[in-house]
Amino acid sequence: MQYLHLAIRCLLVVIFLVSSFGKISGRRAYGRFVTSVRDMGVLPAPLARPAAASVAAAETVVWLLLLVPSPSAARSGGAIATGLLCAFAAAVLASLWRGVRTPCRCFGTTAAPLGAQHVVRNSCLAAAAVLCVITAEAGGPVHASGAVVAVSAGLLGGALIVWLDDILGLFRPVGAQTR
Repeated sequence: MQYLHLAIRCLLVVIFLVSSFGKISGRRAYGRFVTSVRDMGVLPAPLARPAAASVAAAETVVWLLLLVPSPSAARSGGAIATGLLCAFAAAVLASLWRGVRTPCRCFGTTAAPLGAQHVVRNSCLAAAAVLCVITAEAGGPVHASGAVVAVSAGLLGGALIVWLDDILGLFRPVGAQTR
């Protein structure tokens, strides 16, 4: 279980590190994120900017907690991640229900419109975050080779999820590209 925990922890660090930095990497990136939050229509327009700031701050807290080599930090980071990811899935689902397909600025750069893949992605990541909480106390010896495999799997999985919109875009008809 300790290897599963390590892999999930690394995956979540990648997801939330890239996500938070993608949103706060500059005025333009942050402005686009605020616009996407407002355009989703889940919150009243005046709350879009404070909500965007809160999301970016909470995402930063998640990856910082998950970097701390402590079971309590892992549980806290995993719990916050679970809450955020469930909220993200619900917000995307609510937007889709109303027919809103504003660009997803989840990782700051993509202009892919919101879709069912975002609900599925966030739901699966929420399940992974729950596993992070559950396995935080996983004990036993950790061997270097197992740790390398677990960390590599987490980093690779995180990278694939970050680029999921771009990967899915490769399989869309040419006229349906989002960029």
